[in-house]
Amino acid sequence: MANTKPTIDLSGDILRRFEKVSLQSCTGALGYITRQAKTATNGDTSSSWTNCYMKNVKPLTHGRKIAARARTLSFLPPRPDMAAKLRDGENSPEFVAMESCGPGDVLVVDANRMSNLGILGNMKTRTLWQRGATGLITDASVRDLDKVQDDYGLAVFGAGRSAITGLEGSPFHEANVPISCDGVLVLPGDLMVADDDGVVVVPQQLAEQVIDWIEEHDRVEEYIAELVDEQQVSPGRFYPPSEELRQRYRDEQAKKAT
Repeated sequence: MANTKPTIDLSGDILRRFEKVSLQSCTGALGYITRQAKTATNGDTSSSWTNCYMKNVKPLTHGRKIAARARTLSFLPPRPDMAAKLRDGENSPEFVAMESCGPGDVLVVDANRMSNLGILGNMKTRTLWQRGATGLITDASVRDLDKVQDDYGLAVFGAGRSAITGLEGSPFHEANVPISCDGVLVLPGDLMVADDDGVVVVPQQLAEQVIDWIEEHDRVEEYIAELVDEQQVSPGRFYPPSEELRQRYRDEQAKKAT
């Protein structure tokens, strides 16, 4: 089986910083990085990072917020010859993928958007619990959700809950390879940020740049709120913040630090 190792091992500190921010901030940061890249390349759209939100993957364990490294698993449409070839007990791809998970990791499963199928249930996800993984993200549905949530404490994001198992002859394919989950590319090691608003993928190589932008942007918004209240004007005078306003904020902070 192919194995794509993460290019960057995201630290626990990065994960903890992302746990404090919203999905809207993540998409905003990736949009900002995309706009900067387009400006630098005279409108070239090949550097767009905006296909990052899984529109059809919903929170199934409401109230849970996660920021975790992706460990990936691909799934094939039904065909008996491939099913016979790939099913190999504890060496089957799904168990290989789950065994690769640990604290700070989440299993992300590409099930070809077969949203009505419950591809994993309490027995198989027990491995995620044993390994201390954060949870499960998939564009399919999940079986035995109450047990997975209550007994294992896993955060689950998917198309829904189902009593229907995977179609006969639909095998899990490969562990820790690039996948498309709900039409969004996920590489092993990418940062998955998920809460009640859904799921966002932050490419691993952009994670530090994204969180730095978010944390400064949040401080700039606080600065704008102060200006609006002090001057008793509409937020539209300052928001959204221009590059000049961002630099004005940085300059004032630098003066305070001296």
